[in-house]
Parts: sequence; C-alpha cells; structure tokens
Amino acid sequence: QVQLIESGGGLVQSGGSLRLSCAASGRTFSMYAMAWFRQAPGNEREFVAAISITGGRTYYADSVKGRFFISRDNAKNTVYLQMNSLKPEDTAVYYCAANYGSYAGVHRNAWSYWGQGTQVTVSS
Repeated sequence: QVQLIESGGGLVQSGGSLRLSCAASGRTFSMYAMAWFRQAPGNEREFVAAISITGGRTYYADSVKGRFFISRDNAKNTVYLQMNSLKPEDTAVYYCAANYGSYAGVHRNAWSYWGQGTQVTVSS
C-alpha cells in the first residue's frame, strides 16, 4: 500500500508556471506507475499525465501535451508535474495516483491509490 500527499498548488496568472509534487510513503515507490489527474467543478476527474516505474515512458492528455511535464525521483519517493503556459481552463484540483506495476491507462477507476488533491487556480 502507498499513501500519497500532493503539494505545490496555488494561484497563478495565465501564462505562468507551477510545479506540483506528490510524495509517497513506503519503500516500494519504484514499483508503482504514477499519474496526475484533475477535476474542475462540475466535471469528471480527467487524466493529465502518467509515468512508468522507471520514468522511461510518459503519457499525456492532448490538452496538456507540450506544456506539462511529468517526472519522478525514485530516491525521493516523489513524482512531479511541471506545468507551464498555464491557462484558465487548467484550473482544477490536481490529484496524484498510483498503480502497482504498469501504467493503468487514462481511466480513473484503473488507478489504485489516490492523494487528497491540491488546488490549482489560473487567473486570466
């Protein structure tokens, strides 16, 4: 089992940048594929990005491709989401998710563990 704690959210102007972090408990972090999802008010939780257990493969939603970058540091049990060129439509609560072993795809139900979320607000 793994516990996830997100940080780094906040208020930023359109065009700005933020870096989210997700710290995981446990000694087997390197065995979990990791992902970021987001949920805006009134919307379903949607896939943003994911990374394989080694970091060798990354996956992105079309809406963030080229602006957001996911990375991980297995020595620090942490996954990051660097968000650049932020837009008001990126405003949402961002959640970190984990799945033991392989990348679980873009559907939220396939991911086993979740953090509590961190709010990102982009002003126009």
